[in-house]
Amino acid sequence: MKVHPQQLIPGCLIIKDVMGQTLTPIIPKNTVVEPIHLQVLKKFKVLEVEIANKLVNGDVFETDQQEVITEEQEMPFYEQYVDVVKKTEGLFKSWDHRSKVDVQKIRELIYPLIEQGENKSDVLLKMHHYNKPENYFYYHIVSMPVIATFLAKQLGYSSKERLNIALAAFLSDIGMLKDQEDIYLQNRNLTQEEFKKIRQHPVESYRFIENLPVHQDVKVAVLQHHERIDGSGYPMGVKADKIHPFANIIAVSDIFHAMTSERVYRRKQSPYKVVEELMKEHIDKLDMKVLNQLVKSIVNFSNGTQVKLSNNEYGTIVFTDERHPTRPLVKLAKDQEIINLIEDKSIYIEEIL
Repeated sequence: MKVHPQQLIPGCLIIKDVMGQTLTPIIPKNTVVEPIHLQVLKKFKVLEVEIANKLVNGDVFETDQQEVITEEQEMPFYEQYVDVVKKTEGLFKSWDHRSKVDVQKIRELIYPLIEQGENKSDVLLKMHHYNKPENYFYYHIVSMPVIATFLAKQLGYSSKERLNIALAAFLSDIGMLKDQEDIYLQNRNLTQEEFKKIRQHPVESYRFIENLPVHQDVKVAVLQHHERIDGSGYPMGVKADKIHPFANIIAVSDIFHAMTSERVYRRKQSPYKVVEELMKEHIDKLDMKVLNQLVKSIVNFSNGTQVKLSNNEYGTIVFTDERHPTRPLVKLAKDQEIINLIEDKSIYIEEIL
């Protein structure tokens, strides 16, 4: 829908670039509105913006319907996503360590979402925008199955396998319910004792579901989703072929979403910067088949692709070296200068336009 900026409230999602009397957007699409954006819109005398029908917390955006500039603009995936996040928070807060998890309710909640997400090629590039840092825990729980099933489909897993991967990804952090959720959201460095508790959450998650009617692959993947190929993971430190393939997919999804999302103690990072770091720092820890699929799914540039760079410059990709897929040659919009991102490591692609 289109609304006047005065009708906006924090938490609205802008779904179309907001242009002032400028060549580049003053507020790009997929921005979650904060008070600073309201000031920018007022300063530039913007008369209307396009927003999603739901806030980022899942609530329906309500305003005076007579003042809404109506234009049908559906965003079914986004709206379903934030709705699932909201319902997931409600589910988790209704459980405790004595509760029996309602697996059927979880399936009904997440399966329609992941069926949409696994067919959306841009899901990996957008999900980190749909996030409230103070509620990161629940956004992360819902995002992992979406990312994991997208990757699993690209890797050739069957529909039945993908549903089990989604369930395992959703349940993998359920052990946080015991007493770790508050620790997980702390805006500070954890104490040694708190970090020790965090490392036990895969075991606690497994205990939550070990007697539930779910496939054994799901249970093993939940237990092993923090294991690493080189044996540096937890809780058991198993290596390589001892790790279930589902767990390897969830591990990559977990790290990717965590690194690209805004947290109470850290700004969100570009997906392109994150995959560079994963290829550099985690190449011996993560399953390379899964990691390569993540890179392939994200880095699908072609000549003529318009991008925003980390230095707030805009440009067009003119050449991509297959050996360095995240660092193409970019012709800048303002002066037509061509910069080589392979040579200038301080700049990276922030977003595809």
